[in-house]
Amino acid sequence: MARLNLLEETRFEKLPVKVYEDEHIASKKVAKRIADLIRRKQDKHENAVLGLATGATPVEVYEELIRMHKEEKLSFKNVITFNLDEYYPMQPDAKQSYVKFMDENLFNHIDIKRENIHIPDGTLAKEDITDYCLAYENQIGAVGGLDLQLLGIGRTGHIGFNEPGSAPNSGTRLVTLDDLTRRDASRDFGGKENVPTKAITMGIGTIFKAKEIILMAWSKKKAPIIKKAVEGEMSGNVPATYLQLSDNVEFILDEDAASELTRFNTPWLVKDCSWNKALIKKAVIWLSSEVKKPILKLTDEDYNNNGMAQLATEQGPAYDINIDVFNQLQHSITGWPGGKPNADDTQRPERKSPAKKRSIIFSPHPDDDVISMGGTFIRLVDQGHDVHVAYQTSGNTAVWDTDVLRYVEFAIDFKKSTGEDTEKLEATYEKMRDFIDKKEPNEIDLDEIRDVKAFIRKSEAIAGARYAGLKDKNIHFMALPFYETGKKVKNPVTNKDVELTMELLKEVKPHQIFAAGDFADPHGTHIVCFRIILEAMKRLRKTESWTKDCWLWMYRGAWQEFEVHEIEMAVPLSPKEVQRKRDAIFQHQSQKDRPVFPGDDEREFWVRAEERNRETAESYDKLGLANYEAMEAFVKWKFE
Repeated sequence: MARLNLLEETRFEKLPVKVYEDEHIASKKVAKRIADLIRRKQDKHENAVLGLATGATPVEVYEELIRMHKEEKLSFKNVITFNLDEYYPMQPDAKQSYVKFMDENLFNHIDIKRENIHIPDGTLAKEDITDYCLAYENQIGAVGGLDLQLLGIGRTGHIGFNEPGSAPNSGTRLVTLDDLTRRDASRDFGGKENVPTKAITMGIGTIFKAKEIILMAWSKKKAPIIKKAVEGEMSGNVPATYLQLSDNVEFILDEDAASELTRFNTPWLVKDCSWNKALIKKAVIWLSSEVKKPILKLTDEDYNNNGMAQLATEQGPAYDINIDVFNQLQHSITGWPGGKPNADDTQRPERKSPAKKRSIIFSPHPDDDVISMGGTFIRLVDQGHDVHVAYQTSGNTAVWDTDVLRYVEFAIDFKKSTGEDTEKLEATYEKMRDFIDKKEPNEIDLDEIRDVKAFIRKSEAIAGARYAGLKDKNIHFMALPFYETGKKVKNPVTNKDVELTMELLKEVKPHQIFAAGDFADPHGTHIVCFRIILEAMKRLRKTESWTKDCWLWMYRGAWQEFEVHEIEMAVPLSPKEVQRKRDAIFQHQSQKDRPVFPGDDEREFWVRAEERNRETAESYDKLGLANYEAMEAFVKWKFE
């Protein structure tokens, strides 16, 4: 019976999928499977032939293999490796080369024989590539083929660099990279214009010949393409769907990457559910969208015809369910994000007391506050609360070099106008200009340049906060140490980051904390900053009594938005408030028009924010609630 239940749950899935709680657990499981293979082969005095992948996905797998080598005496002397791909052209000692990646993340830390390592050669003359690729295939065949192939998956659905349009029987070859793939790699290369347009990759046909294939994916960013790869029809537009043809493949996912699979996203379509309040709310909102009816117009027939008969039978009639979900949504809407004084707060998202709250808005970068919750920020100030804003990082990697020169030129002219000596400043300016003229992609800036970039972001943040109505004494610049590396890879979080956060929290003693909860931020800064806040609060809750009355609200906006069923506080904005929010965002001039790191969304930040806020309001309207100009959305964090 259990087997039948599993088949029912996974009937939308066209290949085997195993889901783990998080990427750390999943990575350890994959590493153990590799280690077991290596040891089995050692017992037989045979070589283990591994196909290896690069990128962020397999890093923790390699870390665990290194640990097993050092602590459990796992030897790699019988291991032969073939990497999936390499950019072309690419020097092996370049920072972005996969040769360097594999050395730094695995090979330099284990006892593998260097002659057993094979990585496509990015230095070849173009006329030699065809013969080289054929030889690469022959080398794999000569050692008995791949015992296990590790794969990640790109957002185009590529495996290796087999981009959309690749044939299922393709071999190792030179390919042209998709524009989205190059955009995803742009941060590693200091801009998309520096990303190679081509790569050498194993073909899908080569990958298919492996005796075992493991495709790994972590994070919600991968969820949409995982759904297509696992549940979609086979198509050259999504090359990973060809893996549905293999009898030897398994997808290993964390819960976030699996979140859009039918059995997790809409489980009522595949099995009987244990209905709780949150799942009912999600299902009814989904049904409303599916049949294009406001919630209060949904019927028992709508429930029965769309996989929700069980809910209608157990919790119905439909109208009672509709009323309950409608009321939940209605009660999430408030024009009083700090609570409404002298009002019944039993159905409101925030408390009425104290009437004047101390609120602190944590902003990972110097503009996340106004981009993501600028309307709520302004409203909190207007309604008389003691609002503070804390900029957690300097954001100094996201300023154009031309802006640096422009600001220093301004400083020189200003000093001259006051009769001050500018010799030292002009010498610094010439040093900066010379460095910028010769600067390599992703090269760490001079300290002076990093300082100016930080000053630019700081001055803009002050202007934005002042525009929102804040006094200067309530504007805090934390410059958390983990961020201040001058490069895209940041330092690990240390006690100092947490202690600085604890000090500020103890100083303000907030009733409300607002923190960035959009973990799709491609730089990873948002989730790091959020975890620092959580750790600070975890420690403070042991000794500080005020923490028991402190609520934490998560906001989103720059990179993604909450789903309607998740929203616990929706703050409506009038057309005038939308304009005020836009003006606050405009204070961040260095991020206007074209930011240094836009991600894969070409829209300006203010446009993204406005359109997401309008889409949230439109979603509420379609569900049958009031029609507002825009809405900012929040979810309350539940402390353990």
